[in-house]
Amino acid sequence: MSQLLSGELFDILIGKISTTINRTILRAFASENIEITTEQWTVLASLSIKDEVTQQELCNTTLKDKPSMTRLIDKLEQRKLVIRLSDQPDRRVNIIKLTNEGKRIQDKATLIVQNIASKTLSNITPEELDLSRNVLRKIMSNLK
Repeated sequence: MSQLLSGELFDILIGKISTTINRTILRAFASENIEITTEQWTVLASLSIKDEVTQQELCNTTLKDKPSMTRLIDKLEQRKLVIRLSDQPDRRVNIIKLTNEGKRIQDKATLIVQNIASKTLSNITPEELDLSRNVLRKIMSNLK
């Protein structure tokens, strides 16, 4: 098989895996009446690790551009899952913080995502998983 063809098949496989995981998570969220997207969940999850971060820090953590992050935060703020605070030293900077409701939804959604991840990786050995992570990290590094 040519290098180009195997690369195309790899691209298709990665895309299918990503789409399938995303759909599985969204269906599980819906079945638990969690009305957020997977992108919104990544913002909430990032805030659960380090709350009260700048919008730029969230962009860096989630690999989203500023306009996309602004839209995500706007929607989360409308749903009262996060709040924006002005940074005291530099009022041009927004600090993003989880609300109590945001924390509750994030905790519930994270349990769902962890269960899906466990099921997804159930018959994969630790060695296979390490190898896969290393290969995917190299691919990400090559794309930078």
